[in-house]
This record gives sequence, C-alpha cells and structure tokens, in this order.
Amino acid sequence: MARKIRQSRRRQARYRRARIRSFVFTTGPDRLSGGRIARRHLADGIRVRAIEASSPVWPEGFDGLRIGHVSDFHLGELIPLDRGLEAVRRLAEQEPDFVACTGDVVDLHHDLAGPLLEALAGVEAPLGTALVLGNHDELHCPDTIMRLAADAGVMALHDDAAAIRRRGEELIVAGIGWSRSTEGCGRRVDVAGGSEADVLLSHSPKAFGRAAELGIPLTLAGHTHGGQIAMKRRRRVNSAPVRRYRAGLYERGASRLHVTAGVGAWFPLRLNCPAEVAVITMRKSPGS
Repeated sequence: MARKIRQSRRRQARYRRARIRSFVFTTGPDRLSGGRIARRHLADGIRVRAIEASSPVWPEGFDGLRIGHVSDFHLGELIPLDRGLEAVRRLAEQEPDFVACTGDVVDLHHDLAGPLLEALAGVEAPLGTALVLGNHDELHCPDTIMRLAADAGVMALHDDAAAIRRRGEELIVAGIGWSRSTEGCGRRVDVAGGSEADVLLSHSPKAFGRAAELGIPLTLAGHTHGGQIAMKRRRRVNSAPVRRYRAGLYERGASRLHVTAGVGAWFPLRLNCPAEVAVITMRKSPGS
C-alpha cells in the first residue's frame, strides 16, 4: 500500500512539472501570439513517408509486409483531436497490413485518447494495430490509456509480446514501456522476451542497442520528433536531444531501426521537419 502511495505521489509531481513545462514552452508562447503560432503550425501538412527496409533475418512468410508507423500525436492544448484524426486518415489511405503506434498519444491528459485509439483501430489493417505508451502517456493515468486501447481493439503492449498470424506463419511483436536510459530500455526488452521478437515497439530509440544485440530484425520508435528543426537537405542533422538515433532508418548488423518524426509537437514550431506518418515495406534480404 505504501509503495502505491509513493508511486502515486511521484506521478503527481511529474505531472505538475510537465504542466509547467507545457506552459513555458507551448501554451504560453502561443497565447502571447494570440494563437498565431499554433495556427501556423497546424497549417503545415502531414507528410506520408514511404520507406523500404530489409533484413536477412526478417521472416520469409512476412516478406513485403507494409507497416504503418505513427507516433507522438501529443493531443492536447496545442494539437487538437482533428489533427490526430487527419493523420490517421492519411495512414488509412495507404492501406497498411499492420499499424504500430509508438507512444505519446496525448500530451498531458488522457481525455482525447479514446477517439484517436478508436480511429487507429478503424484503419482496418488486416493484421491489426499495436500500441506502446510514451513518457507523456504515463504522466496522468497510463492504465486508463491502456484500457481505452483494449476497448478500441488496439493491442496494447507493456513489456510483453504477442503473435500475429498470416497464412499459417507467425510474427512476434514485442512492446516495452517508457524508460529514460539505455540500460532501462534494455532490461525492458529482455523482460518482453525480445530474443524471440521479430518487431520491437519502443517509444525511445535507446532500445535499439539491446534489440540489435538480440538480432531483432525491426525496431520502431519515436520520441525525438526529428528535433522539429532540421537542415533542409540533411534531415538527420537536427535539434533532437537523442544524439545517435534522431530520425529515419538505421542499420546495425541484421537489425533495423525506424525513428519517426511524429505527428504532433511539444512546442509550436517545425522547420524542415514536417509532421509525418510512415509506411515501411519490410523485406527479407539475402544472407544469413
């Protein structure tokens, strides 16, 4: 009982700090501009990014699988529900086989999560939709978001794994909860049974180190927003705080990582780094 009380108090303290940061970096500047910053931000389009990737250890039975990857909606005062639903519509138009959301559905409060999760389930990808939570999802009531996901028909993963099946073949999808450190992410990957996984969903790209050690063919992550500010012709040169894996596709041995720049924002500015939904076509390449 005492442990639950301490955890609740720590969560409340994190939530208060997050509200202060949101006011300083997001809502405060927007209000001072009379809402012009947010309107300009929302006027920018959402890009559909097509990505081809391959790995010699990708399951042959899922060669050519098309995965819709979305992340970092940050629904709240800056990003309205309509913006999130627009991104889901853009993704649905691509008719992916499987949809993966790598967290931060909401910015601070879970109020808007339900309709967005229902829309994600409504994409009607033949192999379903899976979700892991991000650090913002865990600020207010992560259990509620997990329940809303399950109610909508979205497979919510938290340090565990599930099998999806097609034509008698299995693809193991593992998903981990939020951790700030590389070591913490690695421990969660192990708990989730990463050694058996074909796809790993992690909000933080820092999980890729352990995923590559285990030979997981594909890891999907978000969190960085691609820095939100990037060089015009060199998207990977950006202001993301994560130095090694900022945005795009990375390779390490037989393992691949895709980091999406995401749909939303936590401050109202994107420069040469548009909001995006990604569709990854994953293939088995020659080799052992």
